[in-house]
Amino acid sequence: MRDMLDASWRAAAYCWHPLALLWGLLPLALAGGGVFGFERIGWEPALATVKGVLEHNELLGALFEWLQDLGAPDLRPLLAPMLVLALIVPVVVLATLLLVTWLLSPSMVRLVARRRFPDLRADPGAPGGWGASAWALLCALAAAAALVVGMPLWLLPPLVLVLPPLVWGWLCYRVFAFEALAWHAGTAERRYLLHRHRWALRLAALLFGILCALPMLLGAVGALGTAGTMHEGLHESLPRSLQLALLAALAPPLPTSLLAPLLVWLYTIVFAFATLWFTHFLLAALERLRRDLAPPAPETESPSTP
Repeated sequence: MRDMLDASWRAAAYCWHPLALLWGLLPLALAGGGVFGFERIGWEPALATVKGVLEHNELLGALFEWLQDLGAPDLRPLLAPMLVLALIVPVVVLATLLLVTWLLSPSMVRLVARRRFPDLRADPGAPGGWGASAWALLCALAAAAALVVGMPLWLLPPLVLVLPPLVWGWLCYRVFAFEALAWHAGTAERRYLLHRHRWALRLAALLFGILCALPMLLGAVGALGTAGTMHEGLHESLPRSLQLALLAALAPPLPTSLLAPLLVWLYTIVFAFATLWFTHFLLAALERLRRDLAPPAPETESPSTP
């Protein structure tokens, strides 16, 4: 716990370093620009495509008619934007994480190593930047697959509060722990450290997963008001708990020019803090490991007197 707290305050302090602030603008600009461009260009075509699928699919049409016969309102006006947003949100989060990993993390690892661990030797067998980038992409694809498979479970109120933080936490753990050791630790050292400190790293990953879910809740607040304004009949017919569960799972971030950049900025801060935390924690653990395994210095014999 002491090592976790030490890494936490150091990571928070390094977030204000001029180099961290400067490099943090690049993933923020790219991810925010992508979201803004989609709002202006891709939102309406995507919404029209989803609406067309919902209206012309015979199986879905029969399902909606059956629900209406049971007394439920027409879900299609709200379901189309929710489906589009459900596809956009993971893409935005994953793109922000990858941009932070590829653009910000290498500079932060070098900064921490240079300022705090100047004597830490780089292992020739370390995977380096290309290995870390490939590993981050592989983990992001696995997280995207898990989100797609588990998306129907998000409609259950308890699971919507559990599954997304677990996925985001697992992704932060796998990506940023590998990134922190990619330049200094060999395969054996990396596996040993990740196994030895697995519970501390998993606990930190869970906390980062919860932090990743907080911007989603911010988007859900705006989504609740939008849904009530655009679809008053549906808004009044559904229970309040189901409204919050659906909107928290599927709505953020809203396609508004103000909220989307704010959410991207929040995700950038969370991922920047995460990469600094894992770097401080694991490089300190690597330094202790090498110090403990270092052979003792040979004792110098005193010259014999005649």
